[in-house]
Amino acid sequence: MGFVLSVLYFVTYYLTPTVMFGPLAAYRVELILAALLLLISLPVMAKSLILKTPQSLALIGLAFAVFISVLIAVRWPGGGVQAFLGFIPNVFAYFMVCLHCDSKKKLQAIVLMLLFVCLFVIARGSIDLLAQAPPSQLAQAGASQLPPLQPGETEDADPDLNSELWNMEHPYVLAMRGSAGAWIYRLRGLGEIYDPNDFGQLIVCTIPLMFIFWRPKKRFRNFVVVILPVCVLLGGTYLTHSRGALVALMAVAVVAVRRRIGTLPALLIGGGLFVGAMALHFTGGRAISVDAGEDRTALWGGSLQLLKAHPLIGVGYANLPDYLGHTAHNSVAVCAAELGMFGLFFWSLFLFPTLRDALALASPARVSEAEPAEPEEGLFPLSARKMEVIDKAEVNHLGQLLILSLTGFLVAGWFLSRAFVLTLFLLGGMVEVVYEMALRRGMVAPRLRLARVLPYSGILAVLLVLVMYVMLRIVNMMH
Repeated sequence: MGFVLSVLYFVTYYLTPTVMFGPLAAYRVELILAALLLLISLPVMAKSLILKTPQSLALIGLAFAVFISVLIAVRWPGGGVQAFLGFIPNVFAYFMVCLHCDSKKKLQAIVLMLLFVCLFVIARGSIDLLAQAPPSQLAQAGASQLPPLQPGETEDADPDLNSELWNMEHPYVLAMRGSAGAWIYRLRGLGEIYDPNDFGQLIVCTIPLMFIFWRPKKRFRNFVVVILPVCVLLGGTYLTHSRGALVALMAVAVVAVRRRIGTLPALLIGGGLFVGAMALHFTGGRAISVDAGEDRTALWGGSLQLLKAHPLIGVGYANLPDYLGHTAHNSVAVCAAELGMFGLFFWSLFLFPTLRDALALASPARVSEAEPAEPEEGLFPLSARKMEVIDKAEVNHLGQLLILSLTGFLVAGWFLSRAFVLTLFLLGGMVEVVYEMALRRGMVAPRLRLARVLPYSGILAVLLVLVMYVMLRIVNMMH
């Protein structure tokens, strides 16, 4: 019951309560759902793995950082409470996955949920494109003339106003001007994936996870269950025309083939794919260059200046646009500027053990063969019933898929303000579920002790800021 409600909660998060529940959304069904989940989870919390992972402490600290940042920046306790309540639904995903997902089949169910969300948005957006866009637009891979005039508008109507009206009537497609002045139509979702770049990031994270259904020597099954859905997802990524999603896809491809063919050949393949994608107008004609990204790097620089002025607590959760006029388009910059080094430390405290455990799962040298399962004494051997038998190859396979998905998220997140979204915490929970499954069978070493994780996380937080500073210095030198 808890797992089913968790999946329903995730779908509601991505597709919005209005889409899921229609008129009932006015009764805040998502809050009722969250309350039911919390009530169901309390009895199993004491025996779950969430009390064993440093990520749980990280999320508690991050929630406190969110509250205290707004409390100090705005000097209004009510604002801190609102920020806290807005942040909690995202981190809820980590705890729900750790509490209610305890087998590979349930991991596959989560992947199917992500696939459903992506396919739903792709289908709705494609319907809007096919029904509303002129044929010349589709032939030119997204570039077209101005959207058709709305009833009552004249030819001399404000084109920007006209596009806003068009976007309101077509919520799954964003009409915007490209760098050359032509119009580009980009797929997007609603709610937390309302921006095409955010939706593109979600697709990139989902693509490698689809290979959880791959079976050796099952060609037809693999084609139907894996290859076809991945092709649709790639098509959806193309229709987002997201530059960050393209770079993330190339990074995922490089990491995926690096072990088999070597780093240099993998980079060459990634470069070839990038050139091919640009030739096919993957970004809708928008360039990927230092000059094209000058506005974003300016926002990064402004974020670092705010961090320098407010180093400890930051300017307050979600308050960055009030200072820069826009968000920073970089997850590290947003976290550092809004929550200060205090919040960035806890964000790194979540990220570091997640990456460390995922890398351990993906490494054949760090995963051993499973020890024989010993049944527990008693009438109802709970652990033996819950623990799914998986071998070393399966653990490595799952670890590699999670590494690829995290790579896609983090690379795309370098160009997006997605430090606190549900997808990151969902992936973190999936990593720890697989690690716990392997740990119970004696296949991996115990998790790092908190005393070791804390200093490493602090170092990671400092390194992330330094990397951003060095990148900005290099970009400034190139101008």
